[in-house]
Amino acid sequence: MSEAPSAPRKGSLPRTIKAVLWSLLGIRKGSEYQRDLESITPIHIVIVGLVTIFVLVIGLMLLVNWIV
Repeated sequence: MSEAPSAPRKGSLPRTIKAVLWSLLGIRKGSEYQRDLESITPIHIVIVGLVTIFVLVIGLMLLVNWIV
């Protein structure tokens, strides 16, 4: 028996950014996590995560250069 096709995921950019930022802090509500699983695609999380880490590293480098 074949399964019914699932509805396409439609995650918004702000929701993806919010999920990545909360994940970096390690603070997530179970209900929010479940909602994110249903709406955000893994590729969106990977892309936003890489950009966020890049911005964090550049920010830390600028902060260190400013202090030193």
